[in-house]
Amino acid sequence: MKSANRLVYIIGFMGSGKSTAGRKLAASLKWAFLDLDRKIEEHAGKTIPDIFRTEGEDGFRKIEAEVLKKTGALKDTVIAAGGGTPCHGDNMDYMLGTGLTIYLKMTPDQLTKRLLDSSGERPLIKDIPDNKLQDFIEEKLADREKWYGRAKITYEGFSVNISLLNTLVKENFNI
Repeated sequence: MKSANRLVYIIGFMGSGKSTAGRKLAASLKWAFLDLDRKIEEHAGKTIPDIFRTEGEDGFRKIEAEVLKKTGALKDTVIAAGGGTPCHGDNMDYMLGTGLTIYLKMTPDQLTKRLLDSSGERPLIKDIPDNKLQDFIEEKLADREKWYGRAKITYEGFSVNISLLNTLVKENFNI
C-alpha cells in the first residue's frame, strides 16, 4: 500500500478494544494516536451521550462523518474509530481509500463479557437489560459484519498481539 500519510483505522464492535490496541500500536510504531470518539466530543463541545440525547443518532453520525473526513490530512496516525463508524454513509469507503483498516473481531460472548461492566456509558446499550445484551450484540454484530468484513486485515481474538499488528502495518506500508 502506497500512502504518503500512512493512516491506520482500527475498527470493530464496541468493547472490542479499539482504543487500547490503537494506543499500543501507535506507541510501538512511534506514531500519533487519535480516538475518533474523543475528537467528536472535542468538535461538538459535548460528550457522546449528550450528542445522542440532544441530536439523536442521526445527528451524531453526521458529526462523526465530518470529523472522520478531517483525519485524511493526518500523517503517521493510528485512529480508533467508533463501533458504528464504518457502517454509516461512505465512512468505510473513506477509510479504505485513505489508510489501512484493521478489524478487531470478537465473538458475541466475548463482547458481552466486556460490555456488561460498561453498558451505562454507551448510548446504544444503556437501556438494554443485562439478560438481553448478548441478543442485542449478536443481532447488531451480524448487521455490521458486512462493513467490518471489508477491512484489509481482520484480527481475531480476545487479546491483541501488538508486535504482530506492528509487523502487518509495516508490511502494508513498505516500511
